[in-house]
Amino acid sequence: MPGEVVSELAMRPGPRDITKKPSHAHHEERRHKHSRSSYSEASPLTSRNNSLTFRPAKRTMPSPDKTIAVINASGRQAASFIRVATAVGYHVRAQLRNLEGVVATEVSGNPNVTILRGELYTKERPSESAAVDVTKNGPISGIGINRSLISELFRGAQLAFINTTFYGDEIKIGEALADAAKRAGIQHYIYSSMPDHHAYNKDWPSLPLWASKHQVEAYIKKIGLPATFVYTGIYNNNFTSLPYPLFYTDMQPDGSWVWQAPFHPDAKLPWLDAEHDVGPAILQLFKDGVKKWGDGRRIALAYEMLTPKEVCAQFTKGVGRPMRYVRGPIEVKVKIPEGYRCQLEGLEELYSLQNDDPAKQPPYFGDRELEDSCPRAALELWEGPRYLEEYAREVFPLEEYANGLRWMEGEDGEHAGGRGDVNGQANGHANGNGHDHRNAEPLRAPSEHASEDEEDEDDGLVMRGNRRNEEEWLA
Repeated sequence: MPGEVVSELAMRPGPRDITKKPSHAHHEERRHKHSRSSYSEASPLTSRNNSLTFRPAKRTMPSPDKTIAVINASGRQAASFIRVATAVGYHVRAQLRNLEGVVATEVSGNPNVTILRGELYTKERPSESAAVDVTKNGPISGIGINRSLISELFRGAQLAFINTTFYGDEIKIGEALADAAKRAGIQHYIYSSMPDHHAYNKDWPSLPLWASKHQVEAYIKKIGLPATFVYTGIYNNNFTSLPYPLFYTDMQPDGSWVWQAPFHPDAKLPWLDAEHDVGPAILQLFKDGVKKWGDGRRIALAYEMLTPKEVCAQFTKGVGRPMRYVRGPIEVKVKIPEGYRCQLEGLEELYSLQNDDPAKQPPYFGDRELEDSCPRAALELWEGPRYLEEYAREVFPLEEYANGLRWMEGEDGEHAGGRGDVNGQANGHANGNGHDHRNAEPLRAPSEHASEDEEDEDDGLVMRGNRRNEEEWLA
């Protein structure tokens, strides 16, 4: 097949699943027999420090006999985990919204992955099916929950790594996933959460794209699932010279960058390379087991605590071009949905520009104790992180190139169309961490074949064209 690369990793086949799927399920299930390379090998976004690349097997080891359920498998968190889990022999049952894009192709081509293709919500109305539970709180109004897919997701699984997103009613879908996991007897349920800051301090606003995760976390605890909750820091991967709000690296005429955001320039923030480091950390949680990490324990996944000034200094060292931080309002230069606009407004209120004292900036994770555990807690799980300077040096230029930007070719390349082609709009959900933001798990564009109505309903951070048209960048 053109473009197909044989993986350097020895992939062990997962356990066969011979149970027949129900004919009424709202999804397609596929078992892929062919092998593709990892994301880093199959795309231009290659880092020589990728811990999964060119690592020879040291010795023959028995394959794990457990199956792990994962949703939103093309997001950075889930894809990172799937790479490392399947590399050591775990089998994964992965929900994918569709098979478009580099990451979805990688996941669907993995022989240790069973794909469940479809949305976690349905667009059926009550008049069309009395069995559909209609949700009211999500950004896509008047929809149902795809309970057949959710039930099928956990069939034969013993473990689950779940990172819900804004597609549909996140709270109702998160509750439905937890209920199905409990019925299936999941032994260890790891949920990617975020804080509701208002729950920690009544003077702090609730950030809508984070508060929903906080509510799902509370429900998981309520029903008694054996669970661990991970809070991921701001993604190194959020930075881009495309005009996305909050992490836009605005290139100046002299070739330098300006990053403008409302964070205090001298207040520490948690940072994480989601693509490189989420997977190994989550895998270690599963290996250690629920006895060590269960009982609703919360873990901060962040490997550096850096101020915005320090972030710019690390970028300057890594890329060799100056980056300067400017504290100011979040500039929105593309069309975004109202839900994302509320998130950005909440971030500006939380990180008030009137606050001159860095010690008074609210903790990113809401809980000061959780924030103070960075990076110690994360390093207990995974000792080989990719730090921001290394990301800026080795990966950022490659991701920018894949997005159609050409500044890395030098001054001539910059003046010859170096800004790339961004002829679209953003539809969004980004985690101030943009963790997706969120964890800011944005942002997929709708299919190019989708109708205008469908694109309006898909309330995800979308920019048409180039690399970010293919992946859920903030998930």
